[in-house]
Amino acid sequence: MQSSTYAVKGNAAFAFQRRTFSSNRSATSTGIRFAGKKSLATTGPLYCSGSKAMGAKLSRAENGIQSVMSFSSVKARSVRAQASSGDAEEAIPLRSEGGKSSGTVLPFVGVACLGAILFGYHLGVVNGALEYLAKDLGIAENTVLQGWIVSALLAGATVGSFTGGALADKFGRTRTFQLDAIPLAIGAFLCATAQSVQTMIVGRLLAGIGIGISSAIVPLYISEISPTEIRGALGSVNQLFICIGILAALIAGLPLAANPQWWRTMFGVAVIPSVLLAIGMAFSPESPRWLVQQGKVSQAEKAIKTLYGKERVVELVRDLSTSGQGSSEPEAGWFDLFSSRYWKVVSVGAALFLFQQLAGINAVVYYSTSVFRSAGIQSDVAASALVGASNVFGTAVASSLMDKMGRKSLLLTSFGGMALSMLLLSLSFTWKALAAYSGTLAVVGTVLYVLSFSLGAGPVPALLLPEIFASRIRAKAVALSLGMHWISNFVIGLYFLSVVTRFGISSVYLGFAGVCVLAVLYIAGNVVETKGRSLEEIELALTSGV
Repeated sequence: MQSSTYAVKGNAAFAFQRRTFSSNRSATSTGIRFAGKKSLATTGPLYCSGSKAMGAKLSRAENGIQSVMSFSSVKARSVRAQASSGDAEEAIPLRSEGGKSSGTVLPFVGVACLGAILFGYHLGVVNGALEYLAKDLGIAENTVLQGWIVSALLAGATVGSFTGGALADKFGRTRTFQLDAIPLAIGAFLCATAQSVQTMIVGRLLAGIGIGISSAIVPLYISEISPTEIRGALGSVNQLFICIGILAALIAGLPLAANPQWWRTMFGVAVIPSVLLAIGMAFSPESPRWLVQQGKVSQAEKAIKTLYGKERVVELVRDLSTSGQGSSEPEAGWFDLFSSRYWKVVSVGAALFLFQQLAGINAVVYYSTSVFRSAGIQSDVAASALVGASNVFGTAVASSLMDKMGRKSLLLTSFGGMALSMLLLSLSFTWKALAAYSGTLAVVGTVLYVLSFSLGAGPVPALLLPEIFASRIRAKAVALSLGMHWISNFVIGLYFLSVVTRFGISSVYLGFAGVCVLAVLYIAGNVVETKGRSLEEIELALTSGV
């Protein structure tokens, strides 16, 4: 989800097994391409942030979290899983010959995005609340315990991201959402009512488990139920709502100055969307893909009718049933992900999130307050609002371009822009000839970096992963990639300050620019374009090497 990049206190911290067809037949499936529909766009993780002070606050482990998304050039250099024909689906472009569908996926995408809002909110809520809860719990002078309160969310998210895939495979997507609401709600309640540091840490740990699960299942569910033409756009909604959640947390902290006890309300209100998520998923259709894989054809019929309209039920049920009968392979286990058959494509998912983390978003957002102050912007809220607005704007633009330009193109553009922005930031700190304009250049570099990040590096990975993974490994592979994402976040948070202290922020920025250049080279040679392709077609291309 979002899975994704996001911010905490200064850091903006998915067809089926085998499918046959005849050349004179057009097939339709979930992840359907509807004729005549215009494409919209996509998303993945992005950064919204509230950046406050430096130094001591980073040492409190207020780590940045990056979280919580035209196959015309699938060449030898593209990612190809070394798979047997057992994964290859003989699929053709999936089109619907009929008129306008009587079904709709939008309300159910909206329900799923409650998980994205909670993802962002729990990431950002500690920003303004930490100082006040620390005083209330008697740990105002204990930065170690404050660090544990912040970092417990990361630890829980790591556990949750690995757990989410297994739960989604076993219980289904919608039931997993309902299960996910439990730690989200309980965690929020414990934080709001905590009278001790121990209770607060347990609450943050539970909330972290909840957002870790959300980071895996929100993009998975949206990708599996979305029509092909707008899968990118709907996938980007996930990331947009993560950002909205973070901004909501920032706004929720405004009354703190007048009411120091308001921090409890800030944590407590997160119970409401958790309950709404559980209730909403009780009325949402399960992924037809998962239902067919489980042999629940009658339930798949109902889901297809709800999502795509009754006029498509007969054809879809026939096609999906044929696909299910054609597959004799069991669900993949965790060790299958590391087999020669799947490892190349799985490694791409992990690499994208690693590049996302190592590209410097945490550093840029963390130092944004200092950068803005150097340009005369003294308000922390104004600095946070500028970074957040840049992120929202960039994500909105990415949503409008995702199904037009494509995922790979946006990734290349994004990392290229980030490299140039990092170079500008580095020069603004060291080049004496630019000393008179250093503040302005630093602000421009920061805003351009956040905009570039939100165009691709932030939103695309969480969308691309469910698209490139074969159906039998999809849930677990997404979970594994997101697990690596959370782990790398945690490690970077631990060592970032010491690296800056030793080498200086300018040198670190230059190093980040180098990482962005490496990311461009890696993406150009290893990432496939998935724009306008059904999940079935993508799986065929990746596994057959065509």
